[in-house]
Amino acid sequence: MEYGLIGSVLGHSFSKPIHEAVGGYTYELHPLPTEEEARAFLESRDFRAINVTIPYKQLVIPYCDVVDPLAEKIGAVNTVVNRGGRLYGYNTDYAGFSYLAAHHGIRFRGRTVLILGSGGTHNTVSAVCADGGAANILTASRSGKNGTLTYAQAAAHKEVDILINTTPVGMYPRNGDCAVDLDAFPRLKAVLDVVYNPFCTELVLSARERGIPAFGGLEMLVAQAVYASEHFTGKLLDEKVVIRKTFLDLQARQANVSLIGMPGSGKTTIGRGLAKALGKQFVDLDEVIEQKAGCTIPDIFARDGEAAFRAIEAQAAAEVGRGSGQVIACGGGIIKTPGNVHALRQNGPVLWVQRPVNRLATAGRPLSKGREALLEMEKERFPLYERAADLIVENTAAFDAAVQTALQKTKEYFEGK
Repeated sequence: MEYGLIGSVLGHSFSKPIHEAVGGYTYELHPLPTEEEARAFLESRDFRAINVTIPYKQLVIPYCDVVDPLAEKIGAVNTVVNRGGRLYGYNTDYAGFSYLAAHHGIRFRGRTVLILGSGGTHNTVSAVCADGGAANILTASRSGKNGTLTYAQAAAHKEVDILINTTPVGMYPRNGDCAVDLDAFPRLKAVLDVVYNPFCTELVLSARERGIPAFGGLEMLVAQAVYASEHFTGKLLDEKVVIRKTFLDLQARQANVSLIGMPGSGKTTIGRGLAKALGKQFVDLDEVIEQKAGCTIPDIFARDGEAAFRAIEAQAAAEVGRGSGQVIACGGGIIKTPGNVHALRQNGPVLWVQRPVNRLATAGRPLSKGREALLEMEKERFPLYERAADLIVENTAAFDAAVQTALQKTKEYFEGK
């Protein structure tokens, strides 16, 4: 292997497309499930340069002939370059996390910071916070061992200003998990999560719902990869420009776009057109539900009632929402079940298709029983759609026009406008 990534589990990784876009070389994902396999791989030195992820950022250090002073200080190496048989270890996570915080205007000086997790990434993040002038740095872990707080003990620290997750909690495929209740920290000014798949973990989404600035780890991942690529190749890059462009391109390619709106508003038709224009897979969530149930949606309502349907719908939203590169057309009531909006928003924007009630299609829709019923439904759901939506498209003319509007708004969203 020339260039690649080692770690115990790599199915969630975006490192391959990032490195190949930035460096122009072939980059391999090389999972090493056991410590014995990792040690054998490092002893062989059969690579040109590698990145190292969980759980080997500390294990790799004794195999390096030269460790960069910053990596040595932190006690974690995530980049190893083989130069003539000698291994040189670096830590580009430090620069990557620094970029993430600085890009979003998060300052540590004088703040109390709570870091979740006590592994190699914790050490990196702690070093950035300390170097940034943090007044107090607390560490919490699940076990509470080695001088760390338990999560329950951490919740007693009401003075926390910035919370940072360095654990795999909430990472694919355990989407939706969250280690702490943010209501325990009334002074929170910012939340950062190094997890990048999904784009927005439950922790990030919960913070944003409370009006707290919160950001996932995708920008950190891209930034550290750009800095690692410079070590790999010896070529200096226009770092900020390359990081921003690579991040936006990757986000646009991997993100989902979920369509919500009243029954019969045109979500499926617009969704198919949008998926084709964006080169993404189209998913009709109603079809997924029918496959799971083994019968049609009207039959589910007739046989088991709306509550049973909503339960299946929530399962389908959770499963489909974990994926990437999709345009997802949702049923009109998707926003009624707590948790569904998070399932949709974790990997991309939610687009609300609006259409006047007198123009809504009603055939085959078990809850669309006349204009008065639809007006009552719209009144109930309007605030839910409004809270869930990142983008709005009015479907009042030809479908082609609505598709073009959706395409334009989606592209602007992915371009960071």
